[in-house]
Amino acid sequence: MTLQAGTTVTLKVTKETKPYGYFVTDGVREVLLHYTETTGPVQVGEDVEVFLYFDTEDRLAATMKKPLMELGQVGLLEVADIHHRFGTFLDMGLGRQLLLPFKEQPELKELRPQVGDKVYVTMAHDRQGRLMAKLAGEEELAPLTFHAPTSWLNQWVEARVYKPLQMGTFVICEGGILGFGVIGMIHASERTRMLRVGETVQVRVMKVREDGRVNLSLKPLKEVGRVEDADKLLAYLKERPNGAMPFSDQTPADIIMQRFGISKSAFKRAMGKLMKEGLIVQKENWTYLQTDKDSGPAAPAGASDNE
Repeated sequence: MTLQAGTTVTLKVTKETKPYGYFVTDGVREVLLHYTETTGPVQVGEDVEVFLYFDTEDRLAATMKKPLMELGQVGLLEVADIHHRFGTFLDMGLGRQLLLPFKEQPELKELRPQVGDKVYVTMAHDRQGRLMAKLAGEEELAPLTFHAPTSWLNQWVEARVYKPLQMGTFVICEGGILGFGVIGMIHASERTRMLRVGETVQVRVMKVREDGRVNLSLKPLKEVGRVEDADKLLAYLKERPNGAMPFSDQTPADIIMQRFGISKSAFKRAMGKLMKEGLIVQKENWTYLQTDKDSGPAAPAGASDNE
């Protein structure tokens, strides 16, 4: 057999070398099992199960400790540290860390995982044969997921990002003890902001597809969202001079998004609710609090469009 970093093998203990530890072999090659890497008594001549890795001097070594994942497997590992040159270091459960190089991560820094995030990765070898991590994609994750039940429709679930794209964010929805969970996508139009790899968010299930995957949204149902958005706009108006703001149904969508963080359609739904309730009026691309229904809206009194 060929000894390969990232695998668990059974090797024979050939000798003890103080003050370092034991040497174990497959009959062809010997590697060191350091005293600090044993988990119980070790006797020369016995067989031991060990995980192979490279030590700090890039020498193949053995440990009796159990890693959170092995070569070729998919795991969910926590970000322990970030090096500004090399990449992100992940806790693999051995007291040492697994490097997820920046070249394996999104180009935009804000989309990369932060310390404390957990990311879906596979373990692989770099060109020098050293262990490294790669972000797991659909091909690796799909066999480990399950189909969402129809009862999930309109429910809120927790999801973890595994691939952030401009057109949408791909996530794994928490599935309890059933595998890794359910694959889902948050379309760009259903996001309120960009999401980074490893980030967890609460998402609403908009649709359970025939293939068992789900379409998701960060936004509440329109009716709930209309109430929340209307409350936000009303509070904003009450803080404005004379209860007036230079925004209306005619305001461009990008300005609405920049100022209120909601879409143009959501803005119009909220405004429509407030007008129906007689709380506001619109005039010449301005919106006013309706303080006196008989006298009409208050004048803006020199309020600026830049306020």
